[in-house]
Amino acid sequence: MEALDSIFGNKIRCSHGIRQMRTGWADGPEFVTQCPIRPGGSYTYRFTIQGQEGTLWWHAHSSWLRATVYGALIIHPKQGDSYPFTKPKRETTLLLGEWWNANPIDVVRQSTRTGGAPNVSDAYTINGQPGDLYNCSSQDTIIVPIDSGETNLLRVINAALNQPLFFTVANHKLTVVSADASYTKPFTTTVLMLGPGQTTDVLITGDQLPARYYLAARAYFSAQNAAFDNTTTTAILEYKSAPCSPNCTNGPTVKPIMPSLPAFNDTATASAFTTSFRSPRKVEVPTEIDENLFFTIGLGLNNCPKHFQKTRRCQGPNGTRFTASMNNVSFAYQQNIPGVFTTDFPANPPLKFDYTGNVSRSLWQPLSGTRGYKLKYGSRVQVVLQDTSIVTPENHPIHLHGYDFYILAEGFGNFNAQNDTKKFNLVDPPMRNTVAVPANGWAVIRFVADNPGAWIMHCHLDVHINWGLAMVFLVDNGVGTLQSIEAPPADLPLC
Repeated sequence: MEALDSIFGNKIRCSHGIRQMRTGWADGPEFVTQCPIRPGGSYTYRFTIQGQEGTLWWHAHSSWLRATVYGALIIHPKQGDSYPFTKPKRETTLLLGEWWNANPIDVVRQSTRTGGAPNVSDAYTINGQPGDLYNCSSQDTIIVPIDSGETNLLRVINAALNQPLFFTVANHKLTVVSADASYTKPFTTTVLMLGPGQTTDVLITGDQLPARYYLAARAYFSAQNAAFDNTTTTAILEYKSAPCSPNCTNGPTVKPIMPSLPAFNDTATASAFTTSFRSPRKVEVPTEIDENLFFTIGLGLNNCPKHFQKTRRCQGPNGTRFTASMNNVSFAYQQNIPGVFTTDFPANPPLKFDYTGNVSRSLWQPLSGTRGYKLKYGSRVQVVLQDTSIVTPENHPIHLHGYDFYILAEGFGNFNAQNDTKKFNLVDPPMRNTVAVPANGWAVIRFVADNPGAWIMHCHLDVHINWGLAMVFLVDNGVGTLQSIEAPPADLPLC
């Protein structure tokens, strides 16, 4: 991160979840696949959307600029096509965000200098507004209109920087119909759990007494003994025929009804939600596997270098510096060393151990390196993502650029191929671009490597990206022009 301090004015955009087919040089992650747009400069993103409908989003992919630089990308059905459900009366996009009463770049800079965890946020937001439960923000609370009897579509996006969030609406049920721009088999719930990067489209029906009801979001926090933002953001679902609206002049405003939210550590509710997703119909899951990969994911602690010991730059636990890794490799692209990468990212952890048990401290310090894993074009890939209890187990939203993938199964404890393979859903698994790997658990994904280029896979908790929880797939060109990377345009920014 130190090498980037002088260029935080640069910005780069990531169209999160858009399959950038053969155009990975416009994918977004700075100094991995794209150079930042320089201050005062511009770049026009051009891409073709194929086979995707629903809600995605875009965001800065440079340091913590994503805290405020983001927005929705809505993909409607083609002209003449319709939704696979009754057309809603109206649609509302709800971007869940995270707010610091400080420059977030200063927050991450301080963390990088000290080696400790960054300060937690001061508020969560819905469409940029914290809502009624924070001081001085009640006048700007977002209003979501609804009328008795109508069914509306809510497009919910977790754009928070570091926090999975529970989301609910007082007294109303939500019918999930899509996630990450892929339709799902509809199911009804009262609460959503979205990791950063994930989107969920839900139908809501005005079947309650005309009144005002809070929509609310708060943290799902699975790490142990760590600080987090324990506040709640709200918006208001307001019936047109409610007795009194915020613009009433003849009496006090009717206070909205508050929903019951899960406890911040309610892993059972989070797991029940994430395991409810199915594709609408039978899908073609790769059954023959060419690349069977096993990636451990989690935190770590680096011993304090001697030249840091006198400058208080090791303020992690017991005088260490926080780090993170996949398969014991902490991704070091932040160093901005040109032309330095290798293709020897390990297909399995270098040492097998009790991943979710009491891990020896000798395994807490990962190696640093910019290492990719090569895939042949068209190869069928399975990845087991295994959380570890190093420092603390935690729910990790793992996002793969350039691809959608099928989530075959998830569970708790150590993945056991002999027993857990029997649990795989090879009929109608959900298609996603971000998977919430359970705390002290695992998830299994599959995809076909049909998009050539360099594609980063990383935890979407941005503090974990800073610490190195990432790797890159290097997908070869196939045969012919349509299976090869396109030449970049003339206006592509240079480093």
